Amino acid sequence: MQTLVISVPGTMTRIYRPGRFSPAARGRSSLASSQRFRQHEGYRPGATPPGKEGASTVHEPTPGSGALLMEASALGALHAALRAAGYRVIGPTVRDGAIVLDELESAGDLPFGWGVELKPGGYRLRQRADGAAFGHSAGPQSWKQFLHPPREKVWSARRTDDGFEAAADTEPAPRFAFFGVRPCDLRAIEIQDQVLGRGTHAGSPYAKRRGGAFIIAVNCTEPGETCFCASMGSGPQAEAGYDLALTELVSEGSHSFLAEVGSPAGADLLASAPTRPADAATAGQARSAVSAAASQMTRSMPADILHDLMAGATAAARWDDVASRCLSCGNCTMACPTCFCTTVEDVTDLTGEHAERWQLWDSCFDLDFSYLHGGPVRSSPRSRYRQWLTHKLGTWHDQFGSSGCVGCGRCIVWCPVGIDLTEEVAALQAEAAAGEGSDAQ
Repeated sequence: MQTLVISVPGTMTRIYRPGRFSPAARGRSSLASSQRFRQHEGYRPGATPPGKEGASTVHEPTPGSGALLMEASALGALHAALRAAGYRVIGPTVRDGAIVLDELESAGDLPFGWGVELKPGGYRLRQRADGAAFGHSAGPQSWKQFLHPPREKVWSARRTDDGFEAAADTEPAPRFAFFGVRPCDLRAIEIQDQVLGRGTHAGSPYAKRRGGAFIIAVNCTEPGETCFCASMGSGPQAEAGYDLALTELVSEGSHSFLAEVGSPAGADLLASAPTRPADAATAGQARSAVSAAASQMTRSMPADILHDLMAGATAAARWDDVASRCLSCGNCTMACPTCFCTTVEDVTDLTGEHAERWQLWDSCFDLDFSYLHGGPVRSSPRSRYRQWLTHKLGTWHDQFGSSGCVGCGRCIVWCPVGIDLTEEVAALQAEAAAGEGSDAQ
């Protein structure tokens, strides 16, 4: 058994901060895929490209596309078809004592037979008794590191005889195929689409990367100990936004996947793998496994009252309690699949002839994040934690029409002191109820 236990923030941030495991450029497979799938290389699979006027933001599963059953060995055919179509296939794999997201050279790189044990401030890789490929919950990273990279060049400039010339970064957007996106992370991508890919950001680098992405979702049948997606309405069943959705079925002597099509490109990809129609019993087994996952979650959030609860809790005493434990390390924001804050950094070479501007991930827990002339607006851990939680669960609704939390539990696991936001919300709710009771007396 390989073990990782969080003890100090510096160690965890250095090793597992999202973006740490950037996929290296690798060769393309020459394996063939179906011609029908190749014809969709210019098609935007999944959700409509962010910023496209008059288009739906998500799609529903293709009408009339009955569920199909495929053996686990067919995952290789899907991977090969994606590679042959020019995609960089990204998925979960085991490395450095964790299940991380990286480029998959083959379907064999998936974490077959590995699971995880989670707790506030703790993560442990464990060997499973079966050979499940997706028998694990969210790891230290999310898919945002590929669509919204932690470091991205914005423009470069060079000195000329007449002054200087500046040019925006024009590197072509990579074409990603995300293999194994959990429903909570699928919802997180949809949230980041709203923030970074639509409206005034319709032509952003994020929108271009998102526009070329192909998504294979995997429904959850075994939630982690810190998951609470069911209460946030973001899992464990993928409802929309995918090209292909899989439900893993593992039993003694059998390992298969129920496949459901979400787009024309998804249907064409599935045609590249050997499948057969799923009978009613198998489809029912898959539905039951996903439903059981929802009932197994031991954490929850009162999603319907979060906006008003956060609005009325600005002066709560609980902020002092959590501030006494919070290290302001920012790990929760780095691990969160929806946090999007950035800063910019300007650099020059030693000659002064060339300069570049880079966009970097930033965190509202950083003391300098709210710096204005004279000092930071939020100078205390109390104010910074309050800003993060009230924005994530409250004012996010005002800005983007939904909560910024999808219930993945990463912020709980990767907090070095084990702060659990579901406990903090429950404490704020109890404090508010106690205040109402005293006012009524």
